[in-house]
Amino acid sequence: MSAPALKHDVFQAIADPTRRRMLTLLADKEMPIAAISECFPITRTAVNKHLHVLSDAGLVSSKKVGRETRYRLQPEPLIEIKQWLDFFEQYWDEKLLALKMFVESDDA
Repeated sequence: MSAPALKHDVFQAIADPTRRRMLTLLADKEMPIAAISECFPITRTAVNKHLHVLSDAGLVSSKKVGRETRYRLQPEPLIEIKQWLDFFEQYWDEKLLALKMFVESDDA
C-alpha cells in the first residue's frame, strides 16, 4: 500500500509567514490548538486552516488527547527545501568570491 499523496507542496505551505511562525513554535514542543491560537492575532478558525495546510504538506502531525488536538512539527519534508537551496548556494559562493576579488583588487 503506497503512502497517500500530499495535498499541498512544502513550498506552498511555508510561503505564508504565519505558517512559518507556527512551524517555529512547534519546533520545540507539541502544542494544542488553543495555545497556538494565543500566539497569533487571528481567529482560532484561521489558525486551524493554517494547521491543515501544514498537515496536508506533511509538516505537522496531530493527535487527539482527550478533548484537544495537539500538533507537532514533522521536519522531514523540509529536507526538500534544504536540497533546493543547497543547489543554488554555489551561485552565491561564486558571486561573493567575485565581489571579494573586486574589493581587494587595485582597481577598486
